[in-house]
Amino acid sequence: MTKIMHLLAACTLVWSFSSCSKVDYTEIERPAYLRVFNDLNLKIGLENKDEERPFLCMLIDPVIDKDGVPVSAAIKGDFLDQREPYAPPYPSHLGSSTSKNNPEYPGKENVLVGPVLNGFDLSSWAQVPSGKHRIVFYYRPVNEVSFFDLEPKVRSNKVVDTVIDLGVEEVYTMHVLQRNFITKEKGIILRKENFHQLPLSDSMVYVNFYNYSADGFWQADKSLKKNQFNSGVMQYGIRDEMNIWLSICKPGGWNTIPGYRFAYLGQVKRNTGNHVAPYFSFPLFADSASNHIVTDIWQRISLLAPGIDPEIIPHGDYATITDGAYGLIACYGNGTRQNFERGALFLPSMIVNIHSGVYNPRSFATVNTIEVVNGNAYLTTIQRKYEPPVY
Repeated sequence: MTKIMHLLAACTLVWSFSSCSKVDYTEIERPAYLRVFNDLNLKIGLENKDEERPFLCMLIDPVIDKDGVPVSAAIKGDFLDQREPYAPPYPSHLGSSTSKNNPEYPGKENVLVGPVLNGFDLSSWAQVPSGKHRIVFYYRPVNEVSFFDLEPKVRSNKVVDTVIDLGVEEVYTMHVLQRNFITKEKGIILRKENFHQLPLSDSMVYVNFYNYSADGFWQADKSLKKNQFNSGVMQYGIRDEMNIWLSICKPGGWNTIPGYRFAYLGQVKRNTGNHVAPYFSFPLFADSASNHIVTDIWQRISLLAPGIDPEIIPHGDYATITDGAYGLIACYGNGTRQNFERGALFLPSMIVNIHSGVYNPRSFATVNTIEVVNGNAYLTTIQRKYEPPVY
């Protein structure tokens, strides 16, 4: 059983146990659906030791006292830590008690979540009231004291303060990030998703790409950047305009499937706007030798500056590639780093294999988003509702 399958089984147990206890929720009429990530993957060192560690609390419609200190809020998302490389298609963090640190919102928060909407599982999105809201992110100390129990003097250190407008039954992904690497300006992106409104085939895997890196990041001296060895050649950033090449491979190395060696998908441009990027697709059963029940293919994504031929593999010491012209992402297995792909950033496969019906496992196509942020890359996977296991 793969790591993903173990997590799914554990999550199923959490849901089963949760159903046995009484939790009182306030019904939300005309909801919107919101998921929030903290993309402030900053390096804190001697050169910027006075900068705040990006450990946050999110308040929606806060109540502020006469001294400018928040005392309550309609919605609170506390202990919001830096996001993890993989955001799976199920609420994997709910029920975790090892730490209050939350890699996303709702994540560990026990709140009303989204339904299955047009076949897509929105259980990783929180229900929130639609309409206009003030949303404020605050720095908070790295401890396990709830935000409103902190001393007043530490409850007014704002990161971002803005107003958002959420549509009824619309699906939103929010990012808190650094807009400018030199000035340290912070901001948010509120992206209104459209995957649930598109005529997507359940036999195709979809993926879109964003570069949410700060302005000036890739051009800055590498001594100013966080050491991210696991990001491979991407750790110092990619250029503001890159071509995307997809290769589909069999396990064990650089074994491409016919017709899927450096297939050109399009471009990704650095942009911190709210637009939705187009989706690219490839067949779930691209391997003609598969039985159309389960497949073990993995995805290799090359990001290259315009004009670079993908067949000309960069040579030399990967640790010294700092010109931003090359990035490599391997979506392989459960995301564990493999030695056969030098210089790659490893993320889990975009294909989910799980016990469904009489098949254990069975492969399912998904909708995916890859976001590049300041020398790192993150994968979010969304899954359709599937037939439960038959034991």
